[in-house]
Amino acid sequence: MRTLLLTRHAKSSWDDPWQSDFDRPLNARGERDAPTMAERFVRRGLPPPLLVSSTARRAWRTALAFADALGIPERAIVAMPKAYHAVEDTLLDIVNTLPDDAATVMLFGHNPGISGFAYDLCGATGEMATCHTVCLQLDVDRWADVGRGTARLLWEDFPKLH
Repeated sequence: MRTLLLTRHAKSSWDDPWQSDFDRPLNARGERDAPTMAERFVRRGLPPPLLVSSTARRAWRTALAFADALGIPERAIVAMPKAYHAVEDTLLDIVNTLPDDAATVMLFGHNPGISGFAYDLCGATGEMATCHTVCLQLDVDRWADVGRGTARLLWEDFPKLH
């Protein structure tokens, strides 16, 4: 049994039209929502997951908020450059190569890929909002066995639910 948490980065800033997409920071709402959602996650009492994140600034900052809430050092977050704007097949490739000693993993990414990937895995989600997490249960022994339709949605949470 495996648990995969897919999290879309928190709300990003578009204040600087010359800033590269990769380097866009979180805006004030994103800086507020990421720690709030991380605290909500901690209150669920799940074991700390392995954190894997796109290296884009907004995704990394969101992952860092969760790491802070979970007491996980930044150096323990797995930097995954190919998660930046990854399509569903790329995200599946990332998941299929996760270490099997990690039973629970939280992957931080971007739309539209992260939403499409959640849908491919369980068929029960729509477009994910910013700082939206879906928790998927996978009845597989190895991450390499994850594929389309192998997950079941356990829960989802995002800022506008509260």
